[in-house]
Amino acid sequence: MPIKLLIPTPLRPYADNEESIDLSGNTIEEVLTNLVNKYEKLKKHLFSEEGTLRNFVNIYLNEDDIRYINGIKTEVKDGDVITIVPSVAGGSEDVQLANPEILRYSRHLIMPEVGMEGQKRLKSSSVLLIGSGGLGSPLGIYLSAAGIGRLGLVDFDVVDFSNLHRQIIYTEKDVGRKKLEVAHERLTEINPNVQVETHPIRLTSDNALDLFRKYDIIVDGTDNFPTRYLVNDACVLTSKPNVYGSIFRFEGQVSVFDASKGPCYRCLYPEPPDPGLVPSCAEGGVLGVLPGVIGCMQAVEVIKLVLGKGDPLIGRLLLFDALKMQFRQFNLRKDPNCPVCGKSPTVKHLIDYEEFCGVGGSNQEGSNSTETTVEELKSRLDKKEDIVILDVREPVEYEICNITDSTLIPLGQLADRVNELSTSDEIVALCHMGTRSAQAVQFLSGLGFKKIKNLRGGINAWASSIDKDMPKY
Repeated sequence: MPIKLLIPTPLRPYADNEESIDLSGNTIEEVLTNLVNKYEKLKKHLFSEEGTLRNFVNIYLNEDDIRYINGIKTEVKDGDVITIVPSVAGGSEDVQLANPEILRYSRHLIMPEVGMEGQKRLKSSSVLLIGSGGLGSPLGIYLSAAGIGRLGLVDFDVVDFSNLHRQIIYTEKDVGRKKLEVAHERLTEINPNVQVETHPIRLTSDNALDLFRKYDIIVDGTDNFPTRYLVNDACVLTSKPNVYGSIFRFEGQVSVFDASKGPCYRCLYPEPPDPGLVPSCAEGGVLGVLPGVIGCMQAVEVIKLVLGKGDPLIGRLLLFDALKMQFRQFNLRKDPNCPVCGKSPTVKHLIDYEEFCGVGGSNQEGSNSTETTVEELKSRLDKKEDIVILDVREPVEYEICNITDSTLIPLGQLADRVNELSTSDEIVALCHMGTRSAQAVQFLSGLGFKKIKNLRGGINAWASSIDKDMPKY
């Protein structure tokens, strides 16, 4: 088995756009020599005129930095993987700034940490944003304003009225339009020098790797666990840095996962929580300005990675508590047994992430014998059937809207108040979207409740299909 050498995106134009190449050699030095003999244009990017490895180029043997072994004299064996990691993501020798761009970026250009060279790096870089919602909005706005040359957007959703309190790129007149259409218009208006590329798709195991290979940096602005683990694994497999952010209520997290230099997301969270255990923003809410704070932090990390300046949040997790106005930082360790980026990885290709996260390919628990539809419930209520409607939402949600004569027992109180229900009753459980009530059905069924069903789609489906005057949230 030959030695595989992975070629980073900035160097691929000098290697016939190859992502990897199989080479022979007994040491790192011999392998690199064979590389530059095959692709002569690579030589000046890897070696100085004196023949030494350039100080802005790091070489990793499998997951180890060769500087801490024997440098380029480090021995290799068949099956090893060598990764070249330059200090700057992206870059092109031919990028120039026109006079209007110099004026536009003038406050960048007078900063020694950026200057003309740094702004050219920004212009020649490419960044892919996964999601154009709460985090994607400030990310898109500030990265386009900063002059990122090529900005990719992945989303398949349409603008909803409930998005407007936090997804600042959209306005009321955009409700019902595809998010990517609106985002493309806004970002192009902000900076017509930026090439905005839209990918109106659901990110899947079938398309992620090909898509990620086209960009230097991937930014995770997702709001669900299957996509978050998919993004992580695809970043590791394509050797891309993953700028991570998450938000919930008043709290947010930011980090940079780069498996070539530190831990990945799976090192931090090896397994996802059980479905419904951690509520989404749709279920638990989010402070409207919080995505702006976290999204801007992610944008800062992206720019630092492109410029090669400062200390990226690699190996560090930054937590923000808006109620306390407090930041806390934790050091992260790479898990040597990580199934994706560890010493002996077992995940070598993308998997079914909905199955991995236990959501069964549906955000609403799927259709089964323990569910009922809003139409079926309405028909039974019209027939005056004796049904207990069990609402397991929080009191603040119940105040917004509820079905008349429903019984409110928040999911967190259900175990202590189960005596208020009877196993002889016909019960229909509901919540906002159907996730928490599915948990309630599972819990109560285990206690002997046989006549209980989950309302598919929750109160949101009831407001959409049955009571159109009911407020939605």
